Amino acid sequence: MKPIRIAVLVLIAAAVVAFAGVGRPESAGGAAKPAGGITVSGTGTVTSMPDEAEFSLGVQTNGSTAREALAKNSEEMHRVIAALGSAGVERRDIKTQDVSVSPSYAEDQVSGFSARNSVTVTIRKLSKAGEVLDAASNAGANEVYGPTLTRSDKEAQQRKALRSAFADARVKAEALAAAAGVQLGSVTAITEGFSGGPEPYFASAPAARVTADKAAPIEPGTQDAQATVTVTFAID
Repeated sequence: MKPIRIAVLVLIAAAVVAFAGVGRPESAGGAAKPAGGITVSGTGTVTSMPDEAEFSLGVQTNGSTAREALAKNSEEMHRVIAALGSAGVERRDIKTQDVSVSPSYAEDQVSGFSARNSVTVTIRKLSKAGEVLDAASNAGANEVYGPTLTRSDKEAQQRKALRSAFADARVKAEALAAAAGVQLGSVTAITEGFSGGPEPYFASAPAARVTADKAAPIEPGTQDAQATVTVTFAID
């Protein structure tokens, strides 16, 4: 009887296993949908012409005492600021950058004092930059540094670059999906990467008294707004 019982138990176990497998067919060809989707990076670039300029304009004066140097400097800087206003620069676009007084030395002895006052000036119309610089120079500015050339709508340019970067990412994802023989699904994740904007161009030149027909030429050139994104697409 013992061998018969063992045989019966074996038959019952086999039946249970067979029943459990009903309704659970293997995937055709053993293929499985890839998990995680397709992740790609895209880059967008928008080229435009700068329409604004920022300069640093300053006055440096000397005096036998600190008070004398600073008083002379303040008088001349007031004239420079007034000249900037007359040239069309708004007060909101003139910002004090640095005020300092320091001793001058000759043979290890204090020989006098030097005072300096500088402002940053934003010129909203780039075509007026030469005229503004000439006005400041003629009023007494003897330090000129710049320009930093920018766009007045740089945020809008950056948004355009982001849209271009996303379009680039989609093209790459579609190419990968076609190569893999799958269909591209919806977006499941987007990460904005950092891409440095255009590097500002800096130049410096000594200030000098000039006439209107010799205005300092400012050539805007072009600059790029760049953006990068990382996008994950689902696979349908």
